[in-house]
Amino acid sequence: MSDESANQTDLRKQQLGYKTVLVTGGAGFIGSHLIILLAVKYPLWRIINVDSLDYCSSLKNLKCLENTCTYKFIQGDICNQYFINHLFSTENINIVFHGAALSHVENSFLYPSQFMYVNAEGTSFLLQAAFAARVEKFIYMSTDEVYGDSLEKDFDELCPKRPTNPYSKSKAVAENIVMSYWENHKFPVIITRSNNVYGPRQYYEKVIPRFIGLLQQDQKCTIQGTGLQSRHFLYVDDAAEAFLMLMERGIMGEIYNIGATFEIPVIQLARELVKMVKNTSNIELDDWLLFVEDRPVSDLRYPLNSDKMHKLGWKPKVPWKEGIRQTIKWYEENTCYWPVRTATNRNPSCAS
Repeated sequence: MSDESANQTDLRKQQLGYKTVLVTGGAGFIGSHLIILLAVKYPLWRIINVDSLDYCSSLKNLKCLENTCTYKFIQGDICNQYFINHLFSTENINIVFHGAALSHVENSFLYPSQFMYVNAEGTSFLLQAAFAARVEKFIYMSTDEVYGDSLEKDFDELCPKRPTNPYSKSKAVAENIVMSYWENHKFPVIITRSNNVYGPRQYYEKVIPRFIGLLQQDQKCTIQGTGLQSRHFLYVDDAAEAFLMLMERGIMGEIYNIGATFEIPVIQLARELVKMVKNTSNIELDDWLLFVEDRPVSDLRYPLNSDKMHKLGWKPKVPWKEGIRQTIKWYEENTCYWPVRTATNRNPSCAS
């Protein structure tokens, strides 16, 4: 193709709104669902997936796109500054969804400095390169855990951050770095804070797939502490829709809560899953529960006020009963997808 033809093609793409989107951590649970939704809604856009392929990621999550010419996977580490700089200098990236992170809270107590390095420094490396490349939008996927817990009041985006574990502290630091680029340079960033996300293809260290995996192996659900910790659960399709809506309608420099309407104590969650997976009577439910030592710090609730997202037009669509039914069905049909034995022998998890 001649230079003139190439220029005309690039011009047509700009006129049609063609974009190149980078998703970090795209082979993981949420990232892979986001990429698939992007590919469906924007079939002519280029999608670049950068993932280090850690234990909780798999290219099987994106098998449906492996022969798609608009999708590209690059194995790499966001903490490798040379790799990140080269990526942005060669791929003409327009939009970034930054989801790559270490996220298992139990592990963060064991390796706090590693979590801080990957989640905060890795974000800093990515921002430096994206800023130099004049990226149009940078969407940082954070967590409700930066707020700490609340027994009564729902957190809105103006509430102070009070993280209580090394994971949430690393995400709070990363948020500060992201927001500094907006405050100092008006670099177009958006920060999201979502409740617990669940659904098909989630790795077994998270509470719902963990309980399902244990029950499938005729093992008890291991519950930390009293099990009275309560969590809001958001189906992964709803989370992915929220991220795309923010890409399309979100205001730069803003923070958005992505909250679920369904809340349940962990002990009741275990009982519901026992009923559904084992078809057990109410009398025998607690026979499938095993209480273990609690984590050093365990937040009780993360209630979110999501009015800002609702004003954009987003609300969760998938009810809990339907979402959990689809999730259990997937794990029943894909028992060998993840290395169950290794996963369920990890530290017991009460919730994310």
